[in-house]
Amino acid sequence: MSDAICLTRVYDAHAPFSPHTFLIDRLWPRGISKARLEGVAWFKDVAPSSDLRKWFHAEPERWAEFVDYYRNELAQGDACDRLLTLLKQKKKIVLLYGSKDAQHNHAIVLRDYLSEQLSR
Repeated sequence: MSDAICLTRVYDAHAPFSPHTFLIDRLWPRGISKARLEGVAWFKDVAPSSDLRKWFHAEPERWAEFVDYYRNELAQGDACDRLLTLLKQKKKIVLLYGSKDAQHNHAIVLRDYLSEQLSR
């Protein structure tokens, strides 16, 4: 099911955007105008909390712990509900993130979390 979820670094994304494209960072990406992302929904509530984000960025070797903490945050809230609804309707979603690290970022955790929720 993860093929229904596309991850793209926001700096590599260009219009036109598919109807279900979401910016999932808590902070607006530096150097990107709002006009450039016209049509993209900003889902900052699905991003890691500010405290968790700062904690992880201070020491990236905490990746495994970050994954656990972020998954816990996702499970505690309802920020994923709209994304899950779209996926259950067989819609493809695009998640835009700003991190330079394509292997260790919250978009990967969110994609995996959403996929697991769908398979339940």
